[in-house]
Amino acid sequence: MTWSQVPDRHEAASGLRIVIGAETFPPDVNGAARFTQTLAAGLASRGHEVHVMCPSPVGRPSVETVDGVTVHRLKAYRTPFHPSFRLAWPWPSRATMEPLLAEIKPDVIHTQSHFLLTRALIWMAERDNTPLVITNHFMPENILGHVGVPGWLRNAVSKLAWWDVTREFAKADIVTAPTPRAVQLLMDNGLSLQARAISCGIDIDRYQNRPVSPDPQHRTVLFVGRLDEEKRVHELIRALPLIPAELNVRAEIVGDGSKREALEQLAGQLGIADRVRFRGFISDEDLLDAYAASDAFCMPGIAELQSIATMEAMAAGKPVVAADAMALPHLARPGRNGWLFPPGNVPTLAARLTQLFSDDAERERMGKESLAIIGAHGMNTTLETFEGVYREAINESRRLTRLSDHPRLPEQSRRSSRERAERSA
Repeated sequence: MTWSQVPDRHEAASGLRIVIGAETFPPDVNGAARFTQTLAAGLASRGHEVHVMCPSPVGRPSVETVDGVTVHRLKAYRTPFHPSFRLAWPWPSRATMEPLLAEIKPDVIHTQSHFLLTRALIWMAERDNTPLVITNHFMPENILGHVGVPGWLRNAVSKLAWWDVTREFAKADIVTAPTPRAVQLLMDNGLSLQARAISCGIDIDRYQNRPVSPDPQHRTVLFVGRLDEEKRVHELIRALPLIPAELNVRAEIVGDGSKREALEQLAGQLGIADRVRFRGFISDEDLLDAYAASDAFCMPGIAELQSIATMEAMAAGKPVVAADAMALPHLARPGRNGWLFPPGNVPTLAARLTQLFSDDAERERMGKESLAIIGAHGMNTTLETFEGVYREAINESRRLTRLSDHPRLPEQSRRSSRERAERSA
C-alpha cells in the first residue's frame, strides 16, 4: 500500500476513523508498543478504520496493513542511547502526517505519548479541532538511565519532564492512564483535567491451557521485560544465592537491553551462571510456553505504570513476587496471589521467593488467585471502554463547536470554549 492508497472514508467499514500515534510500535519490544498493537488490532476487529502512525524501525518510511490496521511508519533516525529505538522528529513528521490526516479525516486522534511524532499529532489535533485522547505510559525513570543524566541532576530533570507532560496532556479532551496509581501520578504532578484509569488489558484466554508444564526437577522464577536500569533485574539475580539450594530454584530471563551483558557477568561473579538462563527476545509462541513452564513470576521494576508482563503471567495462572512500587500493588496482592518486597531489598525478595517455593500447595492456590484478579483486565473490556471514551470526546467536541459558533461568542478555539464552559459550570 502506498501513501495514496489510504482507504476512502466512504468505503471504510462502519465505525469510527481512528488515528493512533505512538513513538514505539512492534517490532519494538516493550509494554507501550505491545499495548498499542493490541488496541489497534482489537479496534479494527470491531469494525473501526484504524491508522497507526509511528517511527520506522529501519529508518525508511513505509506503509503496511497488519491485522486490519494501516500502519504508517515515518522516516526515523537512530539514537545514541539505545541500539534499536528510533526517533521521528516532529517537524518532518508533521509534513508527512498532514496530507494523511486530510485524507483520512479522523473522527478521533489517540496518542500514546507526547514526545516527538506524537507531539506533532497533538498540535494538529488542537489546530484542526479533532477530538484528542492521550494515554500516558511515561515516567521519567524510563529514559533518565538511557540518556546518561547524572544522579545529582535527575530530580530537576524529572520535574521538568513532568511539567512538559502535564502541559501537553492539558490539550487533550480526555487523558487516560493504565491504573489508578498512574492516574494519581499525573494529578500529583499538576495535570489540570481529571485523568481516567483504563487498564491496558490482555487476551486472557491466550495464556491458558498451553501444552507445557513446569519442570518437576527445578522451580523456575520468570522475568519478562527490557533489561534496562529501571527494571532492577540484578536484584532478582542477587536473590538467587540466598534461596536454599535444596529448593533448586533457577531464573529464566526473557528480553534484552542495555544491562544484559552486566547481568550475565553478575551471574558469573555470584557463581550461579548455571542457574540463570538469558533467552533474549523470543517468539510469541515461545513466550507463551515460557509463562506456562514457569512456577512463579518476578517483577522487580520500579517504574511500572501497569506491567503487561505481570498481567500475562497472572493470566497463565502464576503467582507473582513484585516490588512494592508504582502500580505493581494493583496486581500483586500480598498473601493472596503473591508477595511484595521493598525495592532494593534483596534479602526480603529472597525470603519471599523461598516462602513461595517452599509450599507447592500454597503456590498453586496463589496461581488460581492470579487468574481471579486478572479477570477484570480482559481486552474486550478495555476496547469497549476506549470506544466509549472516543464517542464521548467526539460528542463533547461537537458540543463545544456549537458553543464556539454561537453568534454571541467571540472567535475562540475549541479548548478555550471548553474552559469557558467548565468555569461556568
